[in-house]
Amino acid sequence: MAKLEIIVASTRPGRVGLPIGQWIEAEAVAHDGFPEVELVDLAEVNLPFMNEPNHPRMGQYTHQHTRDWSAKVAEADAFVFVLPEYNYGYNAELKNAIDYLHKEWSYKPVGLVSYGGVAAGTRAAQMIKQVVTTLKMTPIFEAVAIPFVGQFVDDENRLIPNEVMVASAKAMLDELARVSEVLRVLREGIAPVRR
Repeated sequence: MAKLEIIVASTRPGRVGLPIGQWIEAEAVAHDGFPEVELVDLAEVNLPFMNEPNHPRMGQYTHQHTRDWSAKVAEADAFVFVLPEYNYGYNAELKNAIDYLHKEWSYKPVGLVSYGGVAAGTRAAQMIKQVVTTLKMTPIFEAVAIPFVGQFVDDENRLIPNEVMVASAKAMLDELARVSEVLRVLREGIAPVRR
């Protein structure tokens, strides 16, 4: 049974990342390309700045928060990163969460839902591709980019998408499901991480 995890990257107070994540979660559930969909909020995961003494490639984790994060990422078959753009890049909390692990990310596709001002977070989305490919992840071409994001969030802190965002989400989810299935054979060949 394929599982999609939607990771909300922003952790700061007043963020719009959570309502965007909740919207894409609803789109993913309605899409039905993944029998299981889970929203993972990095603000709730609350990882400290990297504090493992061993290289993540070794999988020799000394802290419970790392073992918990390892298990969460390992159980997914695909990801959507909901990421803001800070100063032409993506945020440090997402980089930290990625860097904690290694094998757990391998051979899994990732869709990108970026947001910001005029550039819609696209510079952050481009920047993260170099990082995820180093971990043998496959960033898919289809993506959601939300410009001037504040105009799409209502007074109840809900995202109200337009037709372009909905169509982009469907295209991204279609491709995520397709690529996840193709990569399954490679994921099955990876030895489990010792926790």
